[in-house]
Amino acid sequence: MNIVLAAEEMAGLQVLKALARSPHRLLGVLTSETPRTESASLWNVAQDMGYQTWPAKQVKDPELAESLRSAQVDLLLNVHSLYIIHQDVLAVPRLGAYNLHPAPLPRYAGLNSVSWALYHGEKEHGVTIHKMEAGIDTGDIVFQEVFPITDEDTGLTLSFKCTQTGVALMLKLLHTISSGPDSLQFQPQDLTRRTYCAAKPPNGGRISWQEPAENIVNLIRACDYFPFRSPWGHATAWLGTSDIGVIKASRTGMHCDPAPGTVGQVSGSGAFVASADEWVLVKKLKKGNSYLAAADVLASGTRFDPFSQPIMSVI
Repeated sequence: MNIVLAAEEMAGLQVLKALARSPHRLLGVLTSETPRTESASLWNVAQDMGYQTWPAKQVKDPELAESLRSAQVDLLLNVHSLYIIHQDVLAVPRLGAYNLHPAPLPRYAGLNSVSWALYHGEKEHGVTIHKMEAGIDTGDIVFQEVFPITDEDTGLTLSFKCTQTGVALMLKLLHTISSGPDSLQFQPQDLTRRTYCAAKPPNGGRISWQEPAENIVNLIRACDYFPFRSPWGHATAWLGTSDIGVIKASRTGMHCDPAPGTVGQVSGSGAFVASADEWVLVKKLKKGNSYLAAADVLASGTRFDPFSQPIMSVI
């Protein structure tokens, strides 16, 4: 098969390498342009492997359709690429265009679904491969796999699970289509169950210590991609005049009486901070450009602003 790949991130890189090992012909890769200093980027890896690369945003250009038609493209695979593909481009591949979405559609369509699932306290998540239509994350489902979310999962670990499962499903898609496209089974999405994720975090990622500990910790986990960049940034709170990033925290199950935001016992394992119902164990913070243990920043008896308003940009 003649294949074009539109991809980003680690999942895209893994699918690229899998295609390189396959008997199929990869005609080119659409991805974000990066400087040569970023040797591990998908753009540079694809070029080093000898594949043609195009800027990711080119999928929005209807002129790409004619190029793909001339190349007799059979299959277009989209792996975590964020641009909406023009309908003329979607119509070209002989065997269709398929998207890997890191969520169990029709729930959690849109952006940053991993973070939203953690924020909402979901107990399971999943990945979906669906045939692409002109809408965002619409189209019939061909493969889906769901797995549990543990209490220890963060944005980073849950993203890794999505990548591992999603790449395996993409390889399953390739094998199935190669064996016979007619063997694919299409399941229409029940759009009455559709939920859509916005790009930005709730309340600008600001912590309200007046909420239950579960809500606070879920927000912190949802933002936690440490040591990598988080799509939501860090969960943050004011401590005096300092804007502090709260990087890692966990629930204790221990009831607390002090006012929300009050710092209690501080030790090498972290600092207890009062929420609406129980102590939250805060372990790692970011102050300025430095990542620090909570014990190096917090002192017993001090207090976070119990409800930090989002920072408003000034235009």
